[in-house]
Amino acid sequence: MSMARHAEPAVTSPPASGPQQTDGRTSQRPLALRLLARPEVGVFLGAAAVYVFFLVAAPPVREWSSMANILYQSSTIGIMALPVALLMIGGEFDLSAGVAVITSALTASMLSYQLTMNVWVGVVVALLVSLGIGAFNGWMLVKTGLPSFLVTLGTFLILQGVNLAVTKLITTNVATDDISDMDGFSQAKSLFASSFEVGGVQVKITIVWWLLFAALATWVLLRTKYGNWIFAVGGNKESARAVGVPVTFTKISLFMLVGFGAWFVGMHQLFTFNTVQSGEGVGQELIYIAAAVIGGCLLTGGYGSAIGPVFGAFMFGMVQQGIVYAGWNPDWFKAFLGVMLLGAVLINLWVQRTATRR
Repeated sequence: MSMARHAEPAVTSPPASGPQQTDGRTSQRPLALRLLARPEVGVFLGAAAVYVFFLVAAPPVREWSSMANILYQSSTIGIMALPVALLMIGGEFDLSAGVAVITSALTASMLSYQLTMNVWVGVVVALLVSLGIGAFNGWMLVKTGLPSFLVTLGTFLILQGVNLAVTKLITTNVATDDISDMDGFSQAKSLFASSFEVGGVQVKITIVWWLLFAALATWVLLRTKYGNWIFAVGGNKESARAVGVPVTFTKISLFMLVGFGAWFVGMHQLFTFNTVQSGEGVGQELIYIAAAVIGGCLLTGGYGSAIGPVFGAFMFGMVQQGIVYAGWNPDWFKAFLGVMLLGAVLINLWVQRTATRR
């Protein structure tokens, strides 16, 4: 089944009897063009090229321990890039995703420490807060009709200010207190931030979660009614509403999925470092969106996959760690990302035009 789907109602016609007549417009397209129509093909080729480049330019990349670090960096981006990609397929995007990660981590940390509760209480409350932020973004979008850019830009500014102000008010510092000695910490760390050994190499649990979430998102997009709704509202929400798609529910739930991703990554950061810096997260939303765009998702919605952002996140992790292993100035990282993003957009444009050429 193709990884790219469009929000158009299927029409089934009985097969015509007799010999089939074809012309240049209706003839079967070559396999190569049909493969190019898949949104993840371009980014897969790009990821392979980046990987080969750093294999040559940075010899340490060839070691398994280095690849484990690269995959770990990719997973921390990829876990958030997946719900962001689903939201983009649904025709929207979220500028508050980066600071929402920190909001979630701050909520869990300060609630647990200041009230001397088991850390799982903070984890659950942080989940509710993150889902609530997503629900608020979605509700504001569907009720006001404002573009998601404006709605989530407002949320971004609100959360950025609240993160700093509330943390300073409660802790008299810009960071939260260390919670590593609190009840439930070790169990939460094992779920969100543990490692396990494979062939003598330490592998972070987030890599496993990343791949599991990617498989689940792919199944949802391609095998469920909800996946059809996502493509439908992203393609044309009015047409989707006319055929019975619950547009309001779909939009709000997609923003809540982004909230869930922010909660999960926030918990990983909290239980990895035991404390949270309240000013972090700014700019990460652009990384998540860029990973989805590089992965083949269109800003206009209605097109994309869950596999593409996996390769997009891998490219980010590969470049981020590859520059370090190559011994280059890490200040070039953002420049590499900009080149990757522009290159991916141009490749995706060429792929679509080539795939749809009659």
